[in-house]
Amino acid sequence: MRHLLPLHYIDAIARAGSIRKAAETLAITSTALNRRVLALEEELGTPIFERLPRGVRLSTAGELLIHHIRTQMSDFERLKSRIADLAGERRGHVAIACSQALLPYFLPEQIALYRAAHPQVTFSVFLRDRAAAEQALIDYDVDIALVFEPARLAEVQVLATARQVVHAVMPPDHPLAQEETVRLADCAQFPIAMPTAQYGVRHLIDIAVRQSSVELRPAVESDAFEFLRRLPAHEQIVGFQIPVGLPRTDGEDGIVKRPLDRRDVPEGRLYLGQLKGRTLPVAAAKFSSQLERTLIDRFGD
Repeated sequence: MRHLLPLHYIDAIARAGSIRKAAETLAITSTALNRRVLALEEELGTPIFERLPRGVRLSTAGELLIHHIRTQMSDFERLKSRIADLAGERRGHVAIACSQALLPYFLPEQIALYRAAHPQVTFSVFLRDRAAAEQALIDYDVDIALVFEPARLAEVQVLATARQVVHAVMPPDHPLAQEETVRLADCAQFPIAMPTAQYGVRHLIDIAVRQSSVELRPAVESDAFEFLRRLPAHEQIVGFQIPVGLPRTDGEDGIVKRPLDRRDVPEGRLYLGQLKGRTLPVAAAKFSSQLERTLIDRFGD
């Protein structure tokens, strides 16, 4: 809407950290964009941005303004989706921040299910690690976050949680594939593939290692879960993943999964959340309700 355009401009500059870079994305000249900023600063009677040698950053007043802008833009999206509902056709956009484990199976399935009923709803899905997901909620970059073992939850309203037992992942002919549950010490007898330190699965395994005499020496480390999930299909190596990030049937994709003994590695939790105090647009609220039901049905709480 035209009345929100100046607010959109300010938001674009804040995200880009530069008037010139924001102008490029907005397809207007940097001179024209700067004039709009100066006019708004004159109206407010205070600078919105601090001018730096390379770019700009929000002033204290600008921080207050950007919060107002993002609230207004979110409210307007909610209004549009409610009006669309009145017409009998749900529209809107849902933006999601999530851990890597949600990308191969769970979210594609859930988005396809929702869009089958509401094809006019669009989605954005952003990969964010444990700390960045909460910041994305605070910045109004996303509506909801679905994160395994978040680093903090100070600004998050938790909508649902799901228990996730860490599983060992291996080829079907691996010796450990014959076990119902796997001890961490048994895994240590074979080549290990591990996620890097910033991820929740690694966090839980590191806790377990510190509290035991088990020593894990990874043959492979990576920050790409898709790579780690597929690697055991090609060699006799043991990886680690949570159920939401794995095929539901053993043998699919050339791998099998076995739960780690909870005496060795504690179970983690998957959190579905939104920003505290924010009223979600209708489409995002309905989709988060679908996710909540699925998590409870599939994994319990």
